[in-house]
Amino acid sequence: MVTSYSGYVSEQATRTPGLTLVSYGGKRYRFDAGALCTELLTTGGPGEFARFEVLHEPADLLRWVERSRLPAGLEITVTERELTQTRDLRDALFQLVADRAHGRPLGARELDVVNAAAAGTPLAARIEPDGSRGWAPGATVARLLATVAREAVELLTGPYADRFRECGSHTCQLLFVDTSRPGRRRWCAMEHCGNLHKVRTHRARRAEREGEEGDADANRDGMGRTGERAAPDRQPRASGRELTTRPAGLAILST
Repeated sequence: MVTSYSGYVSEQATRTPGLTLVSYGGKRYRFDAGALCTELLTTGGPGEFARFEVLHEPADLLRWVERSRLPAGLEITVTERELTQTRDLRDALFQLVADRAHGRPLGARELDVVNAAAAGTPLAARIEPDGSRGWAPGATVARLLATVAREAVELLTGPYADRFRECGSHTCQLLFVDTSRPGRRRWCAMEHCGNLHKVRTHRARRAEREGEEGDADANRDGMGRTGERAAPDRQPRASGRELTTRPAGLAILST
């Protein structure tokens, strides 16, 4: 059983892990990607996911750093070239995580991109005079990418290697790593796709019950007082999904 992980799984104790996302309907919800490297995947992706791109300019990457689970206070400057390198690493990670989530072989090109970034020098933390955590001088985008890539290497090759998931909703493709103790996480967020699934399931079950009750009523209406079924020309039977007439002119759609 997996019980611990040494990467950036959680933020500082005063902050709630995860990013605040906005659905197509405008609803805000909290999405915990499970790790820093999977948080980067919320900024866009390769191929069809390019339409979700949010890293359009250097300032966008700085905003992501501020919102991410990295401890506060990281100060870096970003060039256009470094922004392109960030998107390249993210796209490679996106494909690797999606492949792992679906049990597919990992691509050689994507592995080369991640391994090259992981070979760099990562960010370094330090203890400030007041006892708080801070960042050592010299932080750069290259070091940030090395930190992200090294975490991905650890996750993809360690005890969490089989914990990468894609949201269980057929209309959501958010990727995350399940760091919970049971390892049974299914949704991007219970308050979003999880609740939508519960609502759909409830409605489907209610429709099924109503259909069964309708069939039962139709069968009762087709019985005579002595319990014998009435002649076909007096009371039609429900068949398949036919529109069935009931007494008092009420119509139901049989299921």
